[in-house]
Amino acid sequence: MSRFNRILFLLLTVFFFRAAQGQNPVQFRFSQEAAGNDVLLKIKAIAPKGIQLVSVKKLPDDAPIYTQIKFDSSASFVVKDSLRENGAAHQVTEPDFNNTPVTYFADSVEWQQRLHLKNTDSATVKGTIAFFTKAAGSFNNYEEPFSFKVGKPATNNIASEVKGNDNLQTRSLGYIFFVSFLGGLLALITPCVFSMIPVTVGFFTKRSKTRQQGIRNAVSYSFSIVVIFTLLGFLITLIFGPGALNKLATNWIANLLFFLVFLLFGISFLGAFDIQLPSSWQTAADSKAGTKSFTGIFFMALTLALVSFSCTGPIIGNLIVLASQGSYFGPLVGMFGFSLALALPFTLFALFPSWIGGLGRAGGWLNAVKVTLGFLELALALKFLSNADLAQGWRLLDREVFLSLWIVLFALLGFYLLGKLKLHHDDELPKNDFGLSYVSIPRLFFAIASFAFMVYLIPGLWGAPLKGVSAFLPPYGTQDYTTNSSATVVSSASNEATIKPEKYVKEMSAYEPEVVKKFGLTTFFDYDEALAAARKEKKPLMLDFTGINCINCRKMEAQVWSQPEVIKRLKENFVIASLYTDVQNVFIPEAEEFDSKELNTHVNTLGEKFSHLQVSRYGVLAQPFYIFLDGQEQKLAPNGYPYDPDVQKFVQHLDNVVAEYKRRNP
Repeated sequence: MSRFNRILFLLLTVFFFRAAQGQNPVQFRFSQEAAGNDVLLKIKAIAPKGIQLVSVKKLPDDAPIYTQIKFDSSASFVVKDSLRENGAAHQVTEPDFNNTPVTYFADSVEWQQRLHLKNTDSATVKGTIAFFTKAAGSFNNYEEPFSFKVGKPATNNIASEVKGNDNLQTRSLGYIFFVSFLGGLLALITPCVFSMIPVTVGFFTKRSKTRQQGIRNAVSYSFSIVVIFTLLGFLITLIFGPGALNKLATNWIANLLFFLVFLLFGISFLGAFDIQLPSSWQTAADSKAGTKSFTGIFFMALTLALVSFSCTGPIIGNLIVLASQGSYFGPLVGMFGFSLALALPFTLFALFPSWIGGLGRAGGWLNAVKVTLGFLELALALKFLSNADLAQGWRLLDREVFLSLWIVLFALLGFYLLGKLKLHHDDELPKNDFGLSYVSIPRLFFAIASFAFMVYLIPGLWGAPLKGVSAFLPPYGTQDYTTNSSATVVSSASNEATIKPEKYVKEMSAYEPEVVKKFGLTTFFDYDEALAAARKEKKPLMLDFTGINCINCRKMEAQVWSQPEVIKRLKENFVIASLYTDVQNVFIPEAEEFDSKELNTHVNTLGEKFSHLQVSRYGVLAQPFYIFLDGQEQKLAPNGYPYDPDVQKFVQHLDNVVAEYKRRNP
């Protein structure tokens, strides 16, 4: 009778607390992987801070406080074996429930159920998760229905993941717009966007002759940027998948086109020729009230959109992935906010073309400004040629060759600013009171800056890290000669990895960054190989989603990884998998190829494989992006770590990951 009273009391208590429950705070993620001839369905529950999840285990056997996962009956699959539960559990005796022991999970738990498909290659698994949570001493229970399509895996074991209660989806549209607008402002300071400003200035200098025309051009240019980012990018993503735009920005053919565009602008700014429409087109444009003018403006905006994707991907990657998963209004509003912020400074340049026109009327020094921009355009053109070179593995612009060309360009710029190098449209330098040519103070300081930058680059020919510009340079591994004079931060033999990478080493080692080469950091290029090494060495696995042409990745490695407190932790405490998502010339074995629903493509390259892995498992398509896993492939931190050059913040994150790993593996 006492047992009956206790159970009745518990049921009444749960019923009372259920009346006060609100929206389900728990996120559920579903994935699958091969289990012989069966499918292993994984359900991961993630609870926010302060909320505890109740286990599926009943302690004691008649305790009503436990989680249940119920599968609807189906003729296409059979539930095999018992449900497995993985996570960091702790048991508490609840005095309010007559001292009944209850098992909780403080952050996340994963349930695994083996399914056997009957005479079919795929099946839709439906069911309900009835679970209990505890927060601030109060219990709530919820029911979460689910429907997930599973299929017999082919030869790949990359999970396909569906999110429930996604944080971004549950945010208000106003919040998404605000965050995206801030992201657009942040994107302005990325090299790919900032480098377009000189081109924009030169373009509107020629096109905007009056105040009214400047305003019209400003509105057209701003409108073009918003349309391209909001609609064109959105549609391409929906049609071709979330990796399409990033793939275009890193495609070798696209980068060759960017190289030619910047080369053309650079030579034009140096005075070789003027870029303008044919006279017949000019006449037609005048007769049609500036139709061609808008075409030119739209082309400039399109160039900005395409070039900037290699740098802005980490900011808008989450919005693109969200769009590809079926949520339309959230990413649409987000892309609009992002593009609106991105268009603002370019609009200001267009609204006030007289600023540039006034420089032209001030004297011949405006030509010096254009020539200076020409040298800078040539330097940037080499960057895009380097991207294509790296993507194809031509090895035409190795690090020392690239540096040599930059050194020559900035030396010539310095001599030009001092008046020692004359070009076709240059005027004579001004005369002083004695009739002698002299260099103005601004030109002198710009010349000093150019020569100083040239001198700064020279040690790079012998392997100096050049952290200030390392993001623009080809990878350190492409340099044939270095002095190896830098001392490694960690030199003890105990820090050397006992397992060396084998897969894709020949193809990928040339792309390793300076910090890896200089400090002897071991990195793997294959997920499965790195996971096996992490399990054997009993260390956390760090997934480094990166790219050959990822500028922010190089900045993170040069500014953060290379710090003594960081490199020491990476060498001693982690197994690192550098997963390059933009590699298009390294092919995976034919037996490992598969079709990716997330990318909407047939995956046969190493870059596509890791792009699929990042999108399908972690819902992100941004580089750099770091995920930390234990030996069971469970996250050691609730969220991934994006680009953030704060060294102490990264150190703290690494320490937290190690502490969590040790807690799970005492």
